[in-house]
Amino acid sequence: MTAPAYDPENIFAKILRGDLPAHKVYEDEATFVFMDIMPRGDGHCLVIPKLAARNILDVDAESLAAVARTTQKLARAVKTAFSADGVTVQQFNETAGGQVVFHLHVHVIPRFEGVALKPHTGQMEDQGVLAANAEKIRAALAA
Repeated sequence: MTAPAYDPENIFAKILRGDLPAHKVYEDEATFVFMDIMPRGDGHCLVIPKLAARNILDVDAESLAAVARTTQKLARAVKTAFSADGVTVQQFNETAGGQVVFHLHVHVIPRFEGVALKPHTGQMEDQGVLAANAEKIRAALAA
């Protein structure tokens, strides 16, 4: 059974093209990182490849390696930026695996002892909070 084709109208493709706004945290030649607008914790950001890929099942090896490198860089940065005790890294594939947006993405979430992740409710975070959190992460990346 073949996977459905990549949809260039998915929300992350629109963000990459600049058709939709995002709080950019980091960008290099192969990856783009921005704040999750419905964060499960302060500092929750998303790492995506610039090349079209639905998920880990169809991404090319070079793009996946670039996503992994950027994910590690962001995990270190969010841990520093938020003085976190740890970091959760999540990646979902296909509907049955929990994937909602069909452009490969990795969740990077700072974590704190005794603090549960917020439920994924669809509630959007205040834009000012997202902007401030993005700035904290950018500062940690620059340090």
